[in-house]
Amino acid sequence: MAPTGCCCFTCVPTGTVQVIQQCGKFAFFAREGCHFVNPFTGQAVAGALSTRVQSLDVSVETKTKDNVFVMIVVSTQYQVLAGEEKRLYDAFYKLTDSRAQIRSYVFDVVRSTVPRIKLDDVFESKEEIAMSVKELLSKSMNEFGYQILNTLVTDIAPDARVKQAMNEINAAQRARVAAQDRAEADKIMVVKAAEADAESKYLAGTGMARQRQAIIAGLRESVVDFQESVDGISSKDVLEMMMMTQYFDTMKEVGTTQGNSTIFVPSGPGAVAEASQSIRMGLMQGQAAVNNMRH
Repeated sequence: MAPTGCCCFTCVPTGTVQVIQQCGKFAFFAREGCHFVNPFTGQAVAGALSTRVQSLDVSVETKTKDNVFVMIVVSTQYQVLAGEEKRLYDAFYKLTDSRAQIRSYVFDVVRSTVPRIKLDDVFESKEEIAMSVKELLSKSMNEFGYQILNTLVTDIAPDARVKQAMNEINAAQRARVAAQDRAEADKIMVVKAAEADAESKYLAGTGMARQRQAIIAGLRESVVDFQESVDGISSKDVLEMMMMTQYFDTMKEVGTTQGNSTIFVPSGPGAVAEASQSIRMGLMQGQAAVNNMRH
């Protein structure tokens, strides 16, 4: 207030409303700008209200359903309803300390809501907790001339040891999932390797069967050609002679190739006859077994 002769003026800054009383009774609200106040008639500035948006952070320690103590920080944004003088009157005369009143309501809501929720669910229920606080504050503070603009749960902090235990549980779960994924990958690799090995063996067997068919066809043609060219010789004689030739070729290959291990084989010409005899006996036994199965 600035004295000017017998009169005074009060300058109200933007975002503020001053309360003018006369002889201790409410007179009027002085909004931003310069206002005349006559102290000789008992007028005086009783106080001021801020019309700006205000923020209040409240830290509440409470217990969850599974008996874990947590510190929850609730941030509330509120504002005086400056559009109506009745609301300004209620805000100034009905409520002594608006911040203490808001703090009390936040404590009440948080401590009645969180004990019904488990710790793991508290982090997922932030929106529900904030909504509950806002609903109760809006109903209660509206009659005192305040509006609640927003309410946020900005922090949920359990004890440090509980945090560490939760992190260890999460790490163990992730390690188990990673181990399962590695085992599944190893399984796929083993299965694919087995499939590739089976396919390789199948193709090798097919190739070997074709090779043997080609050898048999070639032997057949050779026997037929030899019988047609030389009279008085049987197919048995031709086959034994060809086996003898292949026997000596094999011995030559084994003896001349470098890096071969030592192999002991019969070296007499009678070994060919013995091998031929063994082949004939095997074929005869196989044919007899087939005939018995048919009968």
